[in-house]
Amino acid sequence: MSDKQPSPVPDLILSVDLGRTSTKACIDRDPENVVLIPANVARLSVEQVRRGAFEALSTDPLFDIWLEYQGSGYALGQLAADFGADLGIGRSKVEDALVRVLAGVGHFNLSGRIAVVLGLPYLSQEPFERDKEHVVSLLRSPHLVNYRGTSLSIEIDCVWVIPEGYGSLIWCEVQDRSDSPPRFADRAVAIVDIGHQTTDFLMVDRFRFARGASKSEPFAMNQFYEQVAAQIQGADSQSLSLIEAVNRSEGDRFYRPLGAKHPTDLDEILPSLRKSFARELSDRLMAWLPERATDAIVTGGGGAFFWSDLQPLLEAARLKAHLTVPSRQANALGQFLYGETQRRRSARLL
Repeated sequence: MSDKQPSPVPDLILSVDLGRTSTKACIDRDPENVVLIPANVARLSVEQVRRGAFEALSTDPLFDIWLEYQGSGYALGQLAADFGADLGIGRSKVEDALVRVLAGVGHFNLSGRIAVVLGLPYLSQEPFERDKEHVVSLLRSPHLVNYRGTSLSIEIDCVWVIPEGYGSLIWCEVQDRSDSPPRFADRAVAIVDIGHQTTDFLMVDRFRFARGASKSEPFAMNQFYEQVAAQIQGADSQSLSLIEAVNRSEGDRFYRPLGAKHPTDLDEILPSLRKSFARELSDRLMAWLPERATDAIVTGGGGAFFWSDLQPLLEAARLKAHLTVPSRQANALGQFLYGETQRRRSARLL
């Protein structure tokens, strides 16, 4: 028998939510510290990503994210969109997971040993396990990356992968509430995570993930943006400007597609599209909703967008409905808490 003791889990934990609209990443549990990086990724030559640094004043680094890794250059976010990269609708999130994680590493200026927690869509058990194994093999090793001209050396020792949406349950459980906090550990909870590429329907019984009753459906905000873009000549459903405009407050939803002389007031077309889309979304939700569910957690950017449509439906079904706050960041925050729990567990075993 070997006397070699297992290595302790690193103190630094990076949580990455691989959203199809944006990567949400954090290294603590403060919602204000979650960074949102548009999900566009463009592979370029090293020379291409190094050129163009001639700004006279300091700029927002999130608009100029580039890195070099293993001889290749990558642009991310708005910079990648400027080079023609789209959001990658229809592609597996595993394909660009490493680059998006490295962007989080660079943004937070991490180095040394770290642990990473991320979520993947739970289409069913077999593809989830296959993608989980693949992404762990990509991440778990030493990496040398040049992030915006700064060289960083990291070693990803631990990688935890959980189903998308599960982090929101953990985040909701730890929130302080004045009106007697819900104890989800004692309940059967349905999680509805409305993202850009998928809507994740997860069933969790007293924090036990119900694999056979959980699934992801390729019906999400992407289809809604396509319906909006179809109403506007020249509009691109994957345009970051269109997505931003749709999610602004009423009265401030203007979008001008490339080549148009005047912007379109989205308030004139959104109400009817939202009503019909919410009806389809509600039908899918109710067709799936397990009969044993007592509570429902609605999360994700689409969850906040359609909350007013889904809340009455869930309450009519006699469920206690909860909206995560902040909805877009909840999965990343909950994943970080999951990593902290795993680290404490590991420390007790040493």
